[in-house]
Amino acid sequence: AFLIPYVIALVFEGIPIFHVELAIGQRLRKGSVGVWTAISPYLSGVGLGCVTLSFLISLYYNTIVAWVLWYLLNSFQHPLPWSSCPPDLNRTGFVEECQGSSAVSYFWYRQTLNITADINDSGSIQWWLLICLAASWAVVYMCVIRGIETTGKVIYFTALFPYLVLTIFLIRGLTLPGATKGLIYLFTPNMHILQNPRVWLDAATQIFFSLSLAFGGHIAFASYNSPRNDCQKDAVVIALVNSMTSLYASIAVFSVLGFKATNDYEHCLDRNILSLINEFDFPEQSISRDDYPAVLMHLNATWPKRVAQLPLKACLLEDFLDKSASGPGLAFIVFTETVLHMPGAPVWAVLFFGMLFTLGLSTMFGTVEAVITPLLDVGVLPRWVPKEALTGLVCLVCFLSATCFTLQSGNYWLEIFDNFAASLNLLMLAFLEVVGVVYVYGMKRFCDDIAWMTGRRPSPYWRLTWRVVSPLLLLTIFVAYIILLFWKPLSYKAWNPKYELFPSRQEKLYPGWVRAACVLLSLLPVLWVPVAALAQLLTRRRWTWRDRDARPDTDMRLDTDTRPDTDTRPDTDTR
Repeated sequence: AFLIPYVIALVFEGIPIFHVELAIGQRLRKGSVGVWTAISPYLSGVGLGCVTLSFLISLYYNTIVAWVLWYLLNSFQHPLPWSSCPPDLNRTGFVEECQGSSAVSYFWYRQTLNITADINDSGSIQWWLLICLAASWAVVYMCVIRGIETTGKVIYFTALFPYLVLTIFLIRGLTLPGATKGLIYLFTPNMHILQNPRVWLDAATQIFFSLSLAFGGHIAFASYNSPRNDCQKDAVVIALVNSMTSLYASIAVFSVLGFKATNDYEHCLDRNILSLINEFDFPEQSISRDDYPAVLMHLNATWPKRVAQLPLKACLLEDFLDKSASGPGLAFIVFTETVLHMPGAPVWAVLFFGMLFTLGLSTMFGTVEAVITPLLDVGVLPRWVPKEALTGLVCLVCFLSATCFTLQSGNYWLEIFDNFAASLNLLMLAFLEVVGVVYVYGMKRFCDDIAWMTGRRPSPYWRLTWRVVSPLLLLTIFVAYIILLFWKPLSYKAWNPKYELFPSRQEKLYPGWVRAACVLLSLLPVLWVPVAALAQLLTRRRWTWRDRDARPDTDMRLDTDTRPDTDTRPDTDTR
């Protein structure tokens, strides 16, 4: 069902905005700050907002890359470290927290994050995460050290290697039992879910992350294109290839998740069958999985009280398919647990996390370039300072700023950055981009530029989406997002081994100072827009006042001049 709103958002929101960014960057040949300053000095804040947003996103996104690197390094061993619970201090059993949850969850929450039970408890820096974070930023620096010159070479590997791994996973996934159930679950629309506005909001905001819209990176990269490059074809082809890649990846992922759900479903049935056999003294293996529903129905009719006392669980395949997580939980919990059930688990773990590492790096290239290129345009450092020095300084500042995510409470703050620093600001900046190009730069002028670059004028589809559909859609999504935020109190889910419903995560309300940080992150990038506009207005007023102050002196000089008016004309006397 998610595909339906995703396709609608792609057609009326993603592709049109993507085209705007490529076209305006290619035409004006500047980074995000330079482009919006050239369109109107009052819109320079849009570029500064994009730079700030890319900076904030790079902080937590490369932290996720560091987590992937940690898992990748731990995958080169057999058995995998998350395959079983570690023994307790007395070596007489297993760690209680691991037994109460699972080996996979324990490795993620305790041995990787070492997470605290409350966001107020910051904890200490985890040195293994700090080293992985430093290594991730070092790799990013080496890949973008000379901008597009080095990035263009590395991108061949980081773009092609994931396709190879996805193909391998797809072939292997389709041969696993239960793969078809996962694919049926993926492509069977649940129309009831479409009634939930959150699904539409998630689909609309997912477009921004999928195409990296409003980051400023596309404007920066497009500025290096040939002036006559067909940016319209690039926008359509890249957007469609990106979406098809997402669909291709989802087929590979859901075939493997179908295998995991089937495996969990069968284990659930086996536990229930074992309980029935022990309670009613049936012979071993006398009840098959296929016969279990009929046997249970018969026993419920004949011995209802004895059956009610048994710890039987409701085993439905759909429920296990619905438990598929998203975000970090999908990669570090669900998929890592699935890999354990596959023959040659370490090999599949290395391939999977190697793929995620290259995908993360390729995304970081554009995000960091969205910060560096505008800084070069603005001239933050003197001209004699090499670009390598500026790139190194940016990566160092980002690394130092991201060390907060290596604290024991770092995962809570990463979720805050993801929820509040990204989504709202992306919506607002994209809205300002479209409005700025169409209504400030001018639709006719923009269409003339595209005709000059591509040789053809934009069709009615482009003009209608730019002028009406995309701005209204973005504004509607933004308002709905704000309503949902105020509808539900700001809360987070904590990993607390002492929670009575553990291993379920305990939902807690954010303290006041964290809520203030959430509001600040939500407003920080967009605040550049009114601040820059106000600064430009005050600057122009100051120059206007200076001109007015200078005029009286000129008028007085002219009034006191006793020469006739003819003296002020050029001397035409030929004598």
